[in-house]
Amino acid sequence: MNPRELISALLIAVRLKDTTRHCYTEKGRHESVAEHTWMMTLIAFFIMEEFTNADMNKVIQMCIIHDLGECFTGDIPTFAKNVNDNKIEKELLNDWVDSLPVKVSEKMIALYREMEEQTTIEAKIYKAIDSQEALIQHNFSDLSTWTEHEKSFNLIYADDRVNFSDYMKKLREEIRKDTIAKLKKCDL
Repeated sequence: MNPRELISALLIAVRLKDTTRHCYTEKGRHESVAEHTWMMTLIAFFIMEEFTNADMNKVIQMCIIHDLGECFTGDIPTFAKNVNDNKIEKELLNDWVDSLPVKVSEKMIALYREMEEQTTIEAKIYKAIDSQEALIQHNFSDLSTWTEHEKSFNLIYADDRVNFSDYMKKLREEIRKDTIAKLKKCDL
């Protein structure tokens, strides 16, 4: 990728810094999609030793690119996103990826396909991290920022995405414990 192509690609990707998610930070402001992506890559880095059978560099690459479609559509929470939203996001993302230099485009298309198919250990790790990072961030944020739906959603979301790994199941349980403790404080 030559320098001009890089700058042009970053001109699109930089939008994620200002694209807010439905999650809040610990200090009460909306989290950006870029911050979610950064935290995911940090989690992938921290758990590398737990997955010696996986290409964690590939997992990190998946984490980095996974929400680039939101440059075009904004963030739509998982529980609110429908089939049409997914279709539009995918079309816009594919148009942009196709405009990138061939080597980059081919690499991204292969990663997106693998992420969508969810058959490799790397794709499963990425998806578990994506889901659990959102739960962790909710637990870090003030309970006043949660909707009523999120109070129950945080207890059950991502359970199906961790079954491939004992480590991920344990992480999910620790997150659930934090959610329960947070909700109990609210009841006091």
